[in-house]
Amino acid sequence: MKEGDCMSAKDAYAVLMERLGHPGSTRLRLILEHLMTPEQAQMVAALPGTPEEVSQRTGFALHKVRADLDDLFFKGVTFPRDFDKREYFRFARSIMQLHDATQATQQLDLGRDRRFFELWYDFCINEWYPSWGNAMAGLPQPMLRVVPAYKAIKNLRGVLPCEDFRQILAAQELIAVVPCSCRYCTTAIERYCHRTKEKEQWHCLQFARSAEYVIKRGSGKRLSLDEALMLVDQIEDDGLIHTWANSTALTGVPTSCQCCRDCCEVYVPLDMLNLPIGKAWEKSRYQAKVNVETCNGCQECVERCPFDAIDMIKPKDSKKYKAVVAQERCWGCGVCVVGCEPGALELTLVRPVEHIPGAAA
Repeated sequence: MKEGDCMSAKDAYAVLMERLGHPGSTRLRLILEHLMTPEQAQMVAALPGTPEEVSQRTGFALHKVRADLDDLFFKGVTFPRDFDKREYFRFARSIMQLHDATQATQQLDLGRDRRFFELWYDFCINEWYPSWGNAMAGLPQPMLRVVPAYKAIKNLRGVLPCEDFRQILAAQELIAVVPCSCRYCTTAIERYCHRTKEKEQWHCLQFARSAEYVIKRGSGKRLSLDEALMLVDQIEDDGLIHTWANSTALTGVPTSCQCCRDCCEVYVPLDMLNLPIGKAWEKSRYQAKVNVETCNGCQECVERCPFDAIDMIKPKDSKKYKAVVAQERCWGCGVCVVGCEPGALELTLVRPVEHIPGAAA
């Protein structure tokens, strides 16, 4: 049997596009062609399986299959069952997994690999984000919950462990960090985030098996708990939003994004479709409140709020404009509280324990 004979009658890229839910996408094809040679695409289309099985299905020599599947593991295309032995592989389960794994890696150079990021951005904006936004809009309940900034709640009573990001981190056996796939992409194409600089500081936290994955393939780096806590301080200072599973779970969640409205693969699609972020994120149990007497009218909170929940008004008895929080638009992230130098903002508890699925009074 000649190499590639078993798959020669099929377009392997087309097979993979269909598996990812975007059959016929010329934009996705360009991404896949950038990631894989035609021969490698045939191997990946023959997954899941062992290198021996893929060799039999495609006709490619076993040594070539082993080397190529390994190469694609480090690129974020193939996913072995065992990260050390790498004896059984599968393809990405979803477009999101491929998006994140292939871009959230220090193996890429933002200048050298700009074309690759451009391909992803074009596909996301024109194809994936619209369909993904509509999919989120159909969810029975938000998949994620906003976790308030620790600095905004550290002196409050009644904070649940699943609302304290430091306790969430302390519960993890293994922590790693990778570049945020969304912000890495926008940085590479010079659509810079207004909140932070991903090139200088990575923000995407990985736990358990996901942490092991990024460590083994060299896409990120392991963090000690102390290092993770220091990173959280910087995240909150920058004005990024902690998100977590919409439950009381402290473990079992593979990733915690530290999100911004500029770049996030959840927020941007919903904004594009004029859909509320509440389709994907649940509010925290808290809400921002302004002490009008202390507020100096600097408007820093207006700039920091990712939910457009703060306006400036001029009270009748004041010469200065003061901040006011629109309660229905506040998600209780605490970003404004952390950035308020006069200390005029605070988070207050406004929702019961039962607001979090699985929690009980």
